[in-house]
Amino acid sequence: METPGRPTAEEIELTLVGTPARYTRAEVSAKAGVTGELAERIWRALGFATLADDAVAFSDADVAALSRVGTMLGSGLLDEQTVLRMARALGQTTARLAQWQAEIMIGAMLPADTEPTDADLARVLETSQALLPDFEHVLVHVWRAQLAAAGTRLLALADVTDELVPTRVHVAVGFADLVSFTRRSRDLDEQELAMLVEGFEARSADAVAEHGGRLVKTLGDEVLFTASSPAVAAAIALDLVERDDLRIGLAYGPVLPMMGDVFGTTVNLAARLTAIARPGTIVVDGEIAGGLEGNPSVEVHRMRRRPARGLGTVQPFVLRRSSR
Repeated sequence: METPGRPTAEEIELTLVGTPARYTRAEVSAKAGVTGELAERIWRALGFATLADDAVAFSDADVAALSRVGTMLGSGLLDEQTVLRMARALGQTTARLAQWQAEIMIGAMLPADTEPTDADLARVLETSQALLPDFEHVLVHVWRAQLAAAGTRLLALADVTDELVPTRVHVAVGFADLVSFTRRSRDLDEQELAMLVEGFEARSADAVAEHGGRLVKTLGDEVLFTASSPAVAAAIALDLVERDDLRIGLAYGPVLPMMGDVFGTTVNLAARLTAIARPGTIVVDGEIAGGLEGNPSVEVHRMRRRPARGLGTVQPFVLRRSSR
């Protein structure tokens, strides 16, 4: 039986994309019915490199995708700037998703202690091809469900602000920071460090999702999340601090949502409160403390006022689960 050879870049692309490269840049834009300039801007927004004019790198699937973009523009439902922003969101998100999934597959299937053989690499590609239809179906379903959840959040905010897409929204913002991450990371090898970070991110994501919050982003030893109310943010923070050795800061107020992230003074305040917090504690601002008044499941204790870089002097509070 012939041993499978190392997969080539062309084999990987054909297996995962499904159609071979046939066209140059000029040919793919012409067949899709869009200008070369627009096609180039779309590819860049999606995160793909600019190729030489004579490079045959585009497939019939690329033509179909570009044609759909042209149809959206031709319908007048979206303008060019909006399409490019949507393309950039799609490109950045799927690039991270694809990299993450590839790392998971490779880590699960390749030997950890020995150099992988060509047969090992071929087996990863074969397994990916077999699983691809299921992955694709789940991806589309989860994307639709997340889109529905985002729409529901916007409608709830519109009920409060009278704006369907408000420029600023009021939410609770939380930062959770792993204690002594730098020191701990020095004592770990690469595999152990990866397990530490992934475990922290997984536990954090579970806690945020369990209470209906939104995990905005992860930064290795830190996570940023939002919640609709002080009570929800408090429930998330209390669960998080019981699962890991963390410092957590919470603030409530207006934020500017942009590119899936959140910005503004409330975000900065949550970060400064995290820096104030001692290991294993949750420090919150006055808005969170006021929003939790009368909540029997928590206790809030005033701390001495502290200077916060860029924000002047702030009044922090310590949040704990009720001992009653």
